[in-house]
Amino acid sequence: MSDEKYRVLEVRSGKVDCLPGRKEPVEHCRFCVHSRYFRIRGQYKKSPALVYCLRHRDAEEVDLALVEAVKCGDLKGEGYRSMMNILG
Repeated sequence: MSDEKYRVLEVRSGKVDCLPGRKEPVEHCRFCVHSRYFRIRGQYKKSPALVYCLRHRDAEEVDLALVEAVKCGDLKGEGYRSMMNILG
């Protein structure tokens, strides 16, 4: 898992700096198309969002209260995008 493919968004008070000046609740990351990994107790686990991806269906639920950081695949600065818009 190469870090140059991801932005590491630290969780502070239950939110991440999704874009400059735009904080999102970490709960949104659970359903974001850009979310890849959640760090819990120093270990990265696949984002539950990946369960909907054909290549990564082995993702498990995570306790969002324990998430320290999110590895985000949004390198273009699009920001939060719900996968529900894609699935629906």
